[in-house]
Amino acid sequence: MSPESEVDLPGEALLPGALPEALRAELVAFRRDLHMHPELGNQEFRTTAAIKERLEKAGLAPRVLPAGTGLICDIGVGGGEGPGGAGGPGILALRADIDALPIPDTKSDCPYRSTVPDRAHACGHDVHTTVVLGAGLVLAELHRQGLLHRPVRMIFQPAEEVLPGGAAEAIEAGALEGVRRILAVHCDPRVDAGRIGLREGPITSACDRLEIALDGPGGHTARPHLTTDLVTAAARVVADVPALVSRRIDSRSGLAVTWGRIESGHAPNVIPQHAELAGTVRCLDLDAWRQAPDIVVAAIDEIANLYRAKSEITYVRGVPPVVNHPDATELLREAMTARRGVESIEGTEQSLGGEDFSWYLERVPGAMARLGVRPPGERTVRDLHQGDFDVDEHAITVGVELFTAAALLDALG
Repeated sequence: MSPESEVDLPGEALLPGALPEALRAELVAFRRDLHMHPELGNQEFRTTAAIKERLEKAGLAPRVLPAGTGLICDIGVGGGEGPGGAGGPGILALRADIDALPIPDTKSDCPYRSTVPDRAHACGHDVHTTVVLGAGLVLAELHRQGLLHRPVRMIFQPAEEVLPGGAAEAIEAGALEGVRRILAVHCDPRVDAGRIGLREGPITSACDRLEIALDGPGGHTARPHLTTDLVTAAARVVADVPALVSRRIDSRSGLAVTWGRIESGHAPNVIPQHAELAGTVRCLDLDAWRQAPDIVVAAIDEIANLYRAKSEITYVRGVPPVVNHPDATELLREAMTARRGVESIEGTEQSLGGEDFSWYLERVPGAMARLGVRPPGERTVRDLHQGDFDVDEHAITVGVELFTAAALLDALG
C-alpha cells in the first residue's frame, strides 16, 4: 500500500485476526456513499470512479472495462499491471457487482438513503462492492509484506441486473485470464450478520426472459367464430403453456414459466388485433435450462395455433444456474471456520433468483456464499428488491475477513 494511503494495515490483518478499526470505519463510509448514489447497469460511472480512486491510493493499477463502467484490478499479477501483463499462475478472483435497481428508496429516517429518485441499492450490491474492495486493500498490504503467496484479481462487474448480465463484458475484457478459481458473496436478509450460508451444487436458478406478440384480424365480440378470439388465445397461452411445459421435462428440474405482463384490447365489445405477454422462465437444473428454449417456444406455438393466432416469440437467454464447485465451496467453509468458527456457517437452499455470476462458473470453478445481513434478533421479514432493504453493516467486516482468509488458505492448496 502506498505511503499516502488513508489506512495503515498492520500485521494483525493476517488470519486469524480482526479487521483494523480504521479500515472498518472507512469501508462503512464507502458503502454508505455508494448507497446514497445508486447507478443502474452500464451507467455506474461515479461508482467506478470511486473504486478506481481508492485502489490507486493503495498503489494498485485498476483497469476500467471498455464500456467505461466496471473495472478489474490485480494483486501480485505481472507486477500489478493487470490482465494482459505478465500474468501469474493460479489467480484467485473475487467478484463484486456494482449496479443498483430502478426502484425508489423507501427507507425513512435513514441518513444514507438514496439521493437519486427511483434508484436504490435494494439488492446489496453496494455491500458486495465494499467487501471486495476491503479484501483487496488488506490483501494488497499482505502482498507488500510478502505474505500473499498466490495472486488475486478483483472483478468489479457492471450490469448484473440487466439480462444477460455484465459478466459477459467482464469475461470478454479478460477478467478470467489466468484465473483458476473465483469466489463471490450475495447478501441474504434471511441470514444473521456474522454468519454465511453455503451450499454445494446449484445455489441459484437459471433465469430467461420471454416476450410474445399475438396477432389476429380482430372483430366484434358478437361474432368470435368469424375471427381469431385473441383475448382467449392470450389467456390460454398464459394458463396452458406452463402446464404443457411441465409435462415435457422432468419435474425435478424445476422449470417454471411465470407471467408478469399481459396487454390487449381497448373496448369491451371489440376483439383486438394484437396482444402482448411477457414473463420469465426459471429453471433449477443446468441441463434442463439448455433445453428450455425449444420446449417453451414449441408449447407457445401449439397453443397459439390451436386458437388461430399468429405468434412472434422473443426468447432472451438470461443466465444459467450458479453451480457451486465442491472445492471452492470447501474453501469458503474453511475460511469462515478459521475466522469465525464452524457455528458461523449454515446451510442454504437453492434460490429461484437468477445471478450472472453463473457465466464465470461456465468457464472456471468457483462458489458463491450467502452473506448474512440481518441484524441478529430482528424478526421483521425483509427481502431483496424492496425499497426498504438495508443491512447490518457488520456484514462488511465478515465478508472482508471471509475473502481475506480464503485468499490466504487458497495459497496453501
